[in-house]
Amino acid sequence: MPLLRSLSRAVRPALLGSLLATTALAASGLGLPALVRAAAPSAAQLQALESALNGSDQAVLRAQLDSGAGLDPGLIERRWSALRQQFANAHWQLSPGTPARDGQPTVNLRVTATREQGSVTYRLAADQQLVLHSDGQRINGETLLQEQSILRSGEVDLPVSLMIPDVVLTGQRYDVDVIFDEPLDGALVAGGLLALTPQQVAAMESPSLDLAALGGGGLFKTVQAPYNPGSQTWAVLLVHPKGVLSATKRVRVVADKALLKP
Repeated sequence: MPLLRSLSRAVRPALLGSLLATTALAASGLGLPALVRAAAPSAAQLQALESALNGSDQAVLRAQLDSGAGLDPGLIERRWSALRQQFANAHWQLSPGTPARDGQPTVNLRVTATREQGSVTYRLAADQQLVLHSDGQRINGETLLQEQSILRSGEVDLPVSLMIPDVVLTGQRYDVDVIFDEPLDGALVAGGLLALTPQQVAAMESPSLDLAALGGGGLFKTVQAPYNPGSQTWAVLLVHPKGVLSATKRVRVVADKALLKP
């Protein structure tokens, strides 16, 4: 379908994430260290980091961070700047999350933003669950547990569910489903799904994605995880008469069944 191919070139899924989500750090997927428990940042540190993310001074952000396991301050600064250029009103929020399987405290990070492009308004919502480490002064490490970002256009948010697991076993076959939560009522919709390379994720590229007409209420695909621990990142694009939805979802790939437990 020429129209769908042209749409796939014109509208691309955005690898935006939530700053620490866009850093694509700690991607080993091996789970949290079992024997070494690093100190968690204090509430005051998290508040200072949130204020720095929402500020405009890169030096203030840099002062909150130090190099460590899974964390590169220079990379975070560059991607923070890039995201701020795309979404000048981006807002980050940090809040306590559910403890990890080994009891370590986690942090939920959310970024929301809007952008006007011609007559179209785009709305970003990205979420991430992290284990952050601190030396008492600065945050010097992170482990990424969950990550998802959604970019929408249109006057209303299309009710869509991303039925993609957060973690799977090496070599496991699993479902990647993106479902419209309401009946299509005869609407012509198109969609596409793409596994991103680590290079695309690291560069925050917005890849071209081939679209096809959807005969059902969403995208449904069974895929296979890699045979080595790590991660897979999926890009999704849905085109509906009421708007466009672009999403990315990171799936951790682990070798230990115990790591599948929340």
